[in-house]
Amino acid sequence: MVHPYLARRAGREPETYFDPRLEPVLGRTLGVPLFQEQMLKIAMIMADFTGNEAEELRRALSFHRSEERMQKVSVKLRAAMERKGVAPDKIDKIIQSISSFALYGFPESHAISFAILAYGSAYLKVHRAPEFYVSLLNNQTMGFYTPATIVKDAQRHGLKIKPVCVLRSDWRCTVVDDNTVRLGFCVVNGLRQEHAEELVRHRHHRKFESLEDFERRVPLSKEELRTLAELGALNCFAEHRRAAMWDVEETVHDDLLGSARFPRAAFGILPNERSVRQDAEYSTQDACAPLAPMTLPERVRADYETMNLTTGPHPMKLLREQLPNIWRAMDLSRAPHGATVQISGNVICRQRPGTAKGFVFISLEDETGVSNAIVEPDLFERFRLLITEEAFLLIEGEVQNSDGVVLIKTRDIRPLIHEALVGSESHDFR
Repeated sequence: MVHPYLARRAGREPETYFDPRLEPVLGRTLGVPLFQEQMLKIAMIMADFTGNEAEELRRALSFHRSEERMQKVSVKLRAAMERKGVAPDKIDKIIQSISSFALYGFPESHAISFAILAYGSAYLKVHRAPEFYVSLLNNQTMGFYTPATIVKDAQRHGLKIKPVCVLRSDWRCTVVDDNTVRLGFCVVNGLRQEHAEELVRHRHHRKFESLEDFERRVPLSKEELRTLAELGALNCFAEHRRAAMWDVEETVHDDLLGSARFPRAAFGILPNERSVRQDAEYSTQDACAPLAPMTLPERVRADYETMNLTTGPHPMKLLREQLPNIWRAMDLSRAPHGATVQISGNVICRQRPGTAKGFVFISLEDETGVSNAIVEPDLFERFRLLITEEAFLLIEGEVQNSDGVVLIKTRDIRPLIHEALVGSESHDFR
């Protein structure tokens, strides 16, 4: 019933009513019954339902919906309207609207609650963006989107997302200034909270002078140290990630190999030349180090493997030159209705609502935003394994553009060659 309301609000359909007597009930929703309370009033006006009978209808429309109960109430409602002399065509329309409502409808109080949350969230996102995104990141697992998608959305809206750093991060993500957020240790896979909080306490007491000082004062496990080195959180003590990983492994194997560390001066690196480099990791070249620095794709992959997100470029950005004919998400609003296009991206959502008659909805994220595709039941069965298993997809289909909302009606699906890049997790069939 929401689609007719939106069409009337946009002026594409005229405002009509089942019966003139219902205008006071349906006037503010342009003649379309949207709320449970309206359905009960329709039954009381058009069928002379008593309070008890209206309560029976309310229960049929409640959260625990029963098709049998709904059918029983519909028969009673039809008979009552026939006795009252309501025209057959009006009866059919009213019964149809109530039956449709039973699948999706809810009380107006619920709608108001959702609206307050939606408007409040939108206001915070526009006017207090750092606090908005930090709150989302600090309250995972929750909501619909993963931290990876939240981080990319924040970056697309102009926020700077600083990476995890042992000299700067707290356990939780924090607001640095009106345009900047610092990721916290909470996003790191396998790092225990008590260890991270101990790290922060030691840092507040006295700044870490070197990796050796850090390892001596903070009781981290070998795997936690390796993870921090791989994601770049120890770059403040080394020239790049692999240099930090090298140093960590030297410490890990110290008992077996003695103190046979390679002196940093042997590589042309003096202690007073160390600097905090990781904030600019994705925009600067790494200096001389024992091991070759990670390439950009390797750093992105390491980010996803250690945090399930990246502050660097979106994986699709790294593939864009290979995909000259693929539409970016941000450009789809300009695609003509009915045109055939190809879209691609990291799958961030696979949904098959129980009320969608077997249709599947897929959301693909690229470096510019999110595009959405709908897959018919028979096509889903044909590509079931591909849809459910592949992290990156290429979808060809027809543009469905309604009021600026673009949906791709899928015709063909293929895996996207992504050179072993790791994408974010997806929200699947929930």
